[in-house]
Amino acid sequence: MRNNRRVEVRDRRGVAAIEFAIVGPVFLLLLVGMIVYGGWFWMAHSVQAAVSEGARAAIAGLDAAEREHLAREVVESQLKDLGLKAADAVVAVRPEPGLFRVEVAYDAGGHPLMALAPLTVPPPRTIRRAAVIRVRED
Repeated sequence: MRNNRRVEVRDRRGVAAIEFAIVGPVFLLLLVGMIVYGGWFWMAHSVQAAVSEGARAAIAGLDAAEREHLAREVVESQLKDLGLKAADAVVAVRPEPGLFRVEVAYDAGGHPLMALAPLTVPPPRTIRRAAVIRVRED
């Protein structure tokens, strides 16, 4: 007696499209998140580098006014050199007893990379960084 098993041939057309429909949106969200956060971390690092250079330059000043001028000038120059808009940065210089603090609040919301931020959990719009140097007041 012959075994009459029926072999079912399944139609696999369209399986890739269904798999992509399931995995694609998650992949795209991860990709957008990497681009947005990578750009934000690059900007945060650039702002910190500019602030640090501004604080280093301030050491050359003979008094608080000259230190402030040097710090502001170098921070703005560094931001431009790093590809960021100096106009989006608010530079604050605070002389304290024995210390000189340079702070920058950079508005990253206008940067083209941040246009994708609403598609993911957005990073903070304002990047705040500071650098402090010791000064000897003789």
